[in-house]
Amino acid sequence: MGEAPRLQATTAPASTAPLTLHEKALYHQIHPAKLAVDILTEPVSLYLFWRHELVIGLIAHFGPPIVASALVIAWADLSPLKASALGRYVDRHMTRTVEAARLAGDLVMVAGAWMRSPLVIALGLAVVIAAWLSGRVGNRPRPEDRGR
Repeated sequence: MGEAPRLQATTAPASTAPLTLHEKALYHQIHPAKLAVDILTEPVSLYLFWRHELVIGLIAHFGPPIVASALVIAWADLSPLKASALGRYVDRHMTRTVEAARLAGDLVMVAGAWMRSPLVIALGLAVVIAAWLSGRVGNRPRPEDRGR
């Protein structure tokens, strides 16, 4: 008798497989709509904190980014972002520690606005930028990444 027929895998190839919730949570951070909401709501909320409008400042600061995250995770096709150079960067470097540093810098900016200190706001912004760029500083490429 001949060899038994092989069963074909029922899962899609890795390149077309749906992203997991963990992957969506990672890659939504670099979606243009999410970045736009984050960047545009920051000065508005900092202005409100500067005026000591705590409740409306908190709503303006956290509400739109949370809604944007939920919408992007639920509806956006994040596969192209995963395959992009920026997607590979965040996959490799966007750890929980980096995310915590970004949040810490954001909260420093909020505190700076509340204290009406442009210097503290700038310090918080520098922390956020440094966290985003932390994978580019003092980090040697892996052997498989060389030559790209």
